[in-house]
Amino acid sequence: MKIIETGFKGLIVIKPAIYPDSRGYFFESFNQTAFNNAGISYSPVQDNESKSSKGVIRGLHYQLKPFDQAKLIRVVEGKIFDVALDIRKDSLTFGKWFGIELDSETKDQVLIPRGFAHGFSVLSNIAIIQYKCDNVYNTKYERGIFLMDPELDINWKTGSAEQLISEKDLKQPCFKDAEYNF
Repeated sequence: MKIIETGFKGLIVIKPAIYPDSRGYFFESFNQTAFNNAGISYSPVQDNESKSSKGVIRGLHYQLKPFDQAKLIRVVEGKIFDVALDIRKDSLTFGKWFGIELDSETKDQVLIPRGFAHGFSVLSNIAIIQYKCDNVYNTKYERGIFLMDPELDINWKTGSAEQLISEKDLKQPCFKDAEYNF
């Protein structure tokens, strides 16, 4: 496993060791001991999966304390553009976002710490994404930020594909008006 710093405290890209052979491949998508040995404090308690089609944009989602979540994101099938927005008031990167293409070929993962809003767009015909979360989902503490906020200026890389966005995500407040307690 190779760890790549992103310039955002706690936000890292993980490149797993993949072992291909004539039968296919093998890799560890998560190993608690390997994370501990690398100095990464992260213990998932909930595993989520979503499937989306090309042009879908989901986000920007997060949960308030005490149900805030760190998320380990990986693509099981397809390709996405993954975005993490720093909403930690005391952070040097507060209000800035990090984006990375993740796909099922490289199997790269991103660990998004607590205090970030998360979203992604689907670049392939379909994408299946798994999220390992270190805290349980709680609808009462769920929040969002408008993913098309002009102040954030996120290029979701959907190109000419029709953008498919839920009504709920389209009604989220802009970053400057969002509620967060990090």
